[in-house]
Amino acid sequence: MRRLLCVTISVILLLAAWSAPAQAADLWPVGDHPAVVRAWSPPATAYGPGHRGVDLAAPIGAPVRTVAAGRVSFAGRVAGRGVVSVELTGTGDPPLRTTYEPVTATVAEGDEVTAGQAIGALELPTGHCPPTAPSCLHWGLLRGDTYLDPLSLLDPSLLHRTPARLLPVWGIDPGPATPALGSLPPWAAGWARRHPSAG
Repeated sequence: MRRLLCVTISVILLLAAWSAPAQAADLWPVGDHPAVVRAWSPPATAYGPGHRGVDLAAPIGAPVRTVAAGRVSFAGRVAGRGVVSVELTGTGDPPLRTTYEPVTATVAEGDEVTAGQAIGALELPTGHCPPTAPSCLHWGLLRGDTYLDPLSLLDPSLLHRTPARLLPVWGIDPGPATPALGSLPPWAAGWARRHPSAG
């Protein structure tokens, strides 16, 4: 029983190491938190229907970044679309490979890139993304010939992050250091006038 448990744990650890990079990415390939226009939907068979990546909403001309360090394995045109592919460093053999399209590349095959480095700009799409604003970036992830969900590269906090909001704080005495209304920025002075009990 103990041997079976050790073998099971070893298999789980090997699968985790095989399918994920050493460290989760802390940035999106385009924008700050783009909408996922179309999610990853793996095909049931090698040539079956599906969606072998994710589409991220972005304006045409937006900078496209690599989400992890690696080496550019392809930068060119495929079926009329600009494509950049990056083999990710330290992700096993065969390595994980990310793809970005349609992109006008600013890198060349063989270039070493760092996480967050711009690799091109989103170009006018020729596929299923709309040719108007906002358009979208098709982002893919493969290991060998197997397609994986590229969102699995991201730190989970990126998938659920909400925009930061400033909230008023009530009932706190600011003490004698409170500036006069005239020395406050216009937005703060206006707020203080509307909420005199806060000061």
